[in-house]
Parts: sequence; structure tokens; C-alpha cells
Amino acid sequence: MDKNTWIGFLLIAAIIVGFTMLNRPSKEQLAERQRIQDSINVARMADAEAQRLSDSISTQLNDIIPSTPEEENKPEEQWVTLQNNHLRLTLSSYGGAIQRAELLDYHASGDSVNPLCLFRADESSFGFTLVTINNRILQTSKLIFTPVACEEPNKAIMRLPSASEDAWLDFVYELSDNYMVHLALEPHNMQQVLAQNTNSLELQWRQLIPQQEQGRKFEERYARLQYMLVGGDMEELSEGKDDSEKESARVRWIGYKDQFFSSVLIADEAFTSSQFQSTVQGRHSGYIKEYNTHTSVPFDITGKTPTGFRFYLGPNHYHTLKAYDEGVAKEDRLHLNKLVPLGWKIVSWINTALVIPMFDLFTGWGLHIGIVILLMTIVIKLIILPFVFVSYKSSAKMRALKPQLDAINEKYPAEKMQERQQATMQLYQQAGVSPMSGCLPMLFQFPVLMAMFWFLPTAIELRGKSLLWAPDLSTYDAVFQWGFNIPLLGDHLSLFCLLMTICNFGYTYITMQSQATDPNMKFMKYMMYAMPLMFLFIFNDYAAGLSYYYLLSLFFTIFQTMIFRWTLNDEKMLAEIEANKKKKAGKPKSGFMERLEKMQREQQRLAREQAKAASKRR
Repeated sequence: MDKNTWIGFLLIAAIIVGFTMLNRPSKEQLAERQRIQDSINVARMADAEAQRLSDSISTQLNDIIPSTPEEENKPEEQWVTLQNNHLRLTLSSYGGAIQRAELLDYHASGDSVNPLCLFRADESSFGFTLVTINNRILQTSKLIFTPVACEEPNKAIMRLPSASEDAWLDFVYELSDNYMVHLALEPHNMQQVLAQNTNSLELQWRQLIPQQEQGRKFEERYARLQYMLVGGDMEELSEGKDDSEKESARVRWIGYKDQFFSSVLIADEAFTSSQFQSTVQGRHSGYIKEYNTHTSVPFDITGKTPTGFRFYLGPNHYHTLKAYDEGVAKEDRLHLNKLVPLGWKIVSWINTALVIPMFDLFTGWGLHIGIVILLMTIVIKLIILPFVFVSYKSSAKMRALKPQLDAINEKYPAEKMQERQQATMQLYQQAGVSPMSGCLPMLFQFPVLMAMFWFLPTAIELRGKSLLWAPDLSTYDAVFQWGFNIPLLGDHLSLFCLLMTICNFGYTYITMQSQATDPNMKFMKYMMYAMPLMFLFIFNDYAAGLSYYYLLSLFFTIFQTMIFRWTLNDEKMLAEIEANKKKKAGKPKSGFMERLEKMQREQQRLAREQAKAASKRR
């Protein structure tokens, strides 16, 4: 690769490092974040006090809804379990909601025995605000439900009774064969209990997101509150700081997302007047984020128009999420697969059109995940091989032309820059060389490389898969750990990342040996060797699967470079250039070159006139 290509890579790396440094919170920002958190805690305490007073008043108005669980003589809590091959749910009579959700196919990091738990009783609350006929305001999450016997499999009814024997509100849960559970609100004669003008219900949904992975840094990066508007537009809250949003548009679904798992609430109709809040949790709290939603849903107290929801409680697996749109009309599709981050638009298209099908093909053969990534590396290298070849050939031609370029620079000193440029362009035209021909192929292969950069850290198929010394390719493979944090590096050193860095040093050495050394560009040479070291700091926390892919990719790149060097040596390139010069010697200049030379002659004429005018003024 020529000098311009390396300068481009250097600028990209400088932008990445600069962006990382600029986005580090200042002391003032940390103080502001703490102030906001303190305000939230104060508000919560005030809400708790207001709720205590409300409950105190509620005990005096026991003629409509039975007593709340906070009272001393509350009945014993009852649980109902729904389970299929993938999901186990525990419903509680206290609030009638899902108290615990366990994914039977997965385990938390470091736990190979117990199923992964998305949330527990103290980590989640879900309920509605009820306004009674005598203006009493109650929260269903604080009321006592009664489980009703149900003969249908994977169906449960949690009933909220009233003082009237023929009036109640049922929460009806039905668990499907996968990760989806349906919730229907079925009122019976509730017009005797609720305010007559009730046509909607306020919904409150809170959930703490436990840390499930070893690499907290990346779990925080991919954990975010996302929601989709009716019409298909996706919105999200900030993943790196506390954030809140008021949404006036109609919302189709709300997703509480972790790196590899999500809790998604889907409305049969739509949510309206929604408020969302995401709060980053302390590093040693055991939690990543806390999500809160306050919204409204249509509700018919007569029960003639059903009010329904669906919960998706499962993995961020592309095909699992995509399957919910199969056979569904375009306007009714959920697009839950957008919970899987696949990069910018063109990168996402490459992932869905090339990377994911290729990954599915190789994993479908029953191969080890390390072999799968190896085969993917080979295929990708073959795809981008023509672009790499064109880039290397352009660099080889520029290297072969260097003696002639040096002669032009000696003939035309810096004061005659226009003549130097004109002579240089003429040489390029005669030799059939373009300085940009080495950069453009690199730009073409860049989206493919970025597709793998986005895919591997978010592929749940890598989670828990081991390779050599790495027990889990979805997170870093720490070979050395220390009890303190080193800026940019962290508290560990990943072996695959270290090997990738060493290999990168070797590739840089080979590349620099093939390039002519400019005595005035020694600093650039040192910077080229600093690039691999920068990658060590950047990728140390990334998934081991990604570092393993880059390690393989560098090995193949070095191998390709050796072959190119053997087939495209300087003598062959120089002979090709001279032959090209002879072919073009008798041909007229291209229109572009004629226009360029005309512009240069005009610039020279103007420069001479300006110089004459300046001498006359003296």
C-alpha cells in the first residue's frame, strides 16, 4: 500500500482515539450525573411516601377493591408456573404479573447449571393504574390476585376480585411454543367498579437489567431501551448515559435490551403518551441499566373490545426474531430483528445478505465454531482478493515510478510547483497509473470488514462457545489479570488480541520493507508501527471471536502479500510501465488531461501577470 493509503488509515485511527477521548465524561459531567441520580432517588422516596399515604387511605375504602398486599393480614403469596422447552415463567398473586422469567437454553456467565434469569421479583414491576367509581386510585402491582384453575396447558388466569361477587378483572396469560407469551386483560362487570369515563389505562413497567456477561463494558454498550413507532421507525435512548424521552407518537413495542437478551412488550393496538427513562447502574451493583416506562393503552371496561399484549422474553437471535414476521402482512410486521445491531445501512445489508447466510451454512454442517470462523475468513478473503490485488499492484507501480518522480522533483524545485505537478501528471498518464487507484479498492472492501466487526460481537451463537484457551468467544479471553484499571487497557490482557497485535507488527514490518524509505518521513514510519499498538488498546475488551477473526485475516493477508510480491516485483512493474508508455506515445491525450493541462497553463499565465504587476508597483 502506498503512503496515501497509510495516511488514510492513520487519520481513521486518530479519529477513533480522539472520539473516544472526547466522549469521556468530565468531572462536571460526572457531578451532573450524580446530581440527576440524587434527584431521581429523592423523587422515588417522595413517590414511596405518597404511595404509603394512598395505601393508608385505601384501607378505609375497602368496599370496592380488596385489601392490598402491604396490609398486615395479607394472604399468603401464591405462584403459578408456565413452562415450555425454552422459557419458564413464574406468576405471583401479588400484582398478578410475571415475577420471574428464566431462559432454559442459556446460562449466565460463569454458571453452567442454573438457567439464565432475565429478572426476578425485586428486579421488575408491571401493572396498571385503576380509578374506581368513587375516585380511588390503585395500582394493580400492589393488589392481591387470586389464581384461577385453568385446564388448558400453558394458560394461567390471575383474577383481581372486587367486593361485588360478579365483578372482577382477569389477567390471562398464554405461553406459546417459543419465547412469546400473550397477556389479555378481561374485565367482567367492571363498570360497577371502575370510573364510568374509563377508556384507557396507565401502564407502568420497570425492570433492572442484571449483568449476565463477563465483559461489562460491552454489555453496557449494547444494552439500551429501544422502541418502535407505528409505521416502523426505530427510536432508542442513549446507551452510555442516563437518558429520558417523551414520545407523543403511537408506539408499537418497547424493548428492554441487553447485549444478548431482551424483554419486549408489544401492544395489540398501540401505546400512547409514552415516557421512557434509562438509568446507568453502578459498576459494582450487579446491574447494567434500569429501564422505566409510563404509557397508556386503550381499555374497554365492558370487555367487548379486548386489551391485549405480548411479551417477548428471549435471546437477541436474528432468525428467532425474524421468524415472528413470517407469513404476516407487511403492515403488521414487528421487525423485532432490529434489536440485533448489524451496523449502518450498507453494513447491515452485507450482514443480512452475505455474512449471516454464510455463517448459517457453515454452522449447519455441524462444524466447530473455530472452523466456522476460519472458513468465513477464507471466503471473505477470496471475495475481496481482486480489490486487494488492484491496490497492491497500484502500490507496486508507484514504487517502481519513484526514481522518475524523484528526478521530476529535482528538475522542478518547490518554487515551480505547477510545472512539477504538470510533469508528474504527464508521467502518471504515460505510465497508466493513478494515485487514487490504490485507495479506492480499500474503500470497496471496507464495508465487508465492518460487517464482520459488527456481526461477531453481537452473534449470540458465539456465546459460551470455547476455542483453545478461550472459554467464551463472545467476550474477552483474559490471559493476564490485575486488580487495578489501566487507562484505555483495562484490568486484563486478552491473548487473542495480543497475538493479533504481534501479527500486525509483523505485517507492518513486511509492508514497510517493501516501500522505499523517505528520509524526511521517518516519523511516519514510526507511526505505522504505533498503529498495531493502538489496536491492542482498542480491541482488548472486544469479543475473542472478533480478535480471532482478525488474527486469521492478518495471516492470510501476509500470505497474499508474499504471493503478490513474488508475482509483481519492481522489474516486472517497470517493464509494464515502459511498455504502456510506448503504447500511448503516439496516441492523443485524453480529454481530461487536455483540460487539466489547459488549466495549469492558465494558472501559470495568471501567476506571471501577477508577478509582473507586483514588480511594476515596486
